[in-house]
Amino acid sequence: MGKLTKNQKKALEIYDPAKIYSIEEASKIVKKITFSKFDSSVDLDIRLGVDPKKADQMVRGVVTLPNGMGKNVKVLVLCTPDKEEEAKAAGADYVGLDEYIKKIEGGWTEVDVIITMPTVMAKVGRLGRVLGPRSLMPNPKSGTVTMEIGKAVTEVKAGKIDFKVDKTGIIHASIGKVSFEAEKICENALKMLTTINKLKPASAKGTYFRSISLSSTMGSGISIDKSSIVST
Repeated sequence: MGKLTKNQKKALEIYDPAKIYSIEEASKIVKKITFSKFDSSVDLDIRLGVDPKKADQMVRGVVTLPNGMGKNVKVLVLCTPDKEEEAKAAGADYVGLDEYIKKIEGGWTEVDVIITMPTVMAKVGRLGRVLGPRSLMPNPKSGTVTMEIGKAVTEVKAGKIDFKVDKTGIIHASIGKVSFEAEKICENALKMLTTINKLKPASAKGTYFRSISLSSTMGSGISIDKSSIVST
């Protein structure tokens, strides 16, 4: 192991990387071992005992974090003109259709979430090559392809996030900011984990939660005690 940086040394005075902590403890520690100059995201990495290559073990879902994500989520709504006012009134950052489809085809993806409606999915579907790799493709399962445009925008702005297990069996999700109070980080983490727990595939054998780690951007990972999330 190379020489430790000053910040790594400070972090090691506060916590032990080999130890497993409760969610409550980890939520306090993550605030203390973040040394970046900006308000870092707080992230959860959850390794699951599933085989994502099997369709019946693909864990994906939607969760509304009780305390939001602590950032202004940039929302693009691709809709017909009759829905534009509804989208704008709900707080969408960008609203339109053909001109934004052109921009995206040209490589523009400066948004966090794209919401659209079933009637224009044929047009939006062509953008899969650009949006797919960035996890921006609207999807009926996550509520981003809907006729209830205003409601969808409001929910996303309030902290609703879409998550799914990646091909290595890990769910990675941002659940807040380091500036949050520890209790709020803890509440968001618990909501995320209990939601994932309820989605355990019937065909998944053995341990469901293999490991859970809480970290901030550029910060060290803190291992979380899996028994605090009862997986039945």
